[in-house]
This record gives sequence, structure tokens and C-alpha cells, in this order.
Amino acid sequence: MANQKEQQNNLKLNIHPDVAKGTYSNLVVVSHNPSEIVLDFAQMLPGLEGATVRERIIMSPIHAKRLLAALNDNLKKYEQQFGTIVEPTADGTVPYDILGKA
Repeated sequence: MANQKEQQNNLKLNIHPDVAKGTYSNLVVVSHNPSEIVLDFAQMLPGLEGATVRERIIMSPIHAKRLLAALNDNLKKYEQQFGTIVEPTADGTVPYDILGKA
């Protein structure tokens, strides 16, 4: 495991300028088959019917599990730095003040 962390820390990512700008997504649809996990990242916009898939990521189940672990680790670090992430209530309101404190 330590060797894997060392490899990740030494990994140099080359990002093409078109990719570096990123893609906004406020909806992810997850599906799978026996050998793949599929993540469809989409945008839902007010006043428009349906959602538009902007990116589709296909990965092996082991890579999906590693992604889940990395997201959990990063969300924990995020909340330690910026505070607890609060889910919106059923009516869509977020129960915290402008400073993000619950």
C-alpha cells in the first residue's frame, strides 16, 4: 500500500488545455455490468426538461473502489478544513448561514 501511495505522489499528470478547463456537473448517474462501472456526469438546468450528459467515464470495479476511497478521504479533509457539508432539506433549502456554519 505504501508503494502505491509513493507511485501516486510521484505521478506527473499532463493536462491538455481543453481538459484543464473542466466540465460542470450537478448530476451523476451510475450504472454497471460485471466488468465495468459507468459514470455519466450530466447537467440539469432550470427551465429545461431532462439532463444533458457531458462526460461518460468507464472504469473497472477496482478503480471505482479506489475512486470511492479517494473521494471519502478528500471529503474528510475538506470538512476538516471548511466545515461539515450539509445536504439540502426536502424543500431545497440549505440549513446553514452565509458563512457555511450549521
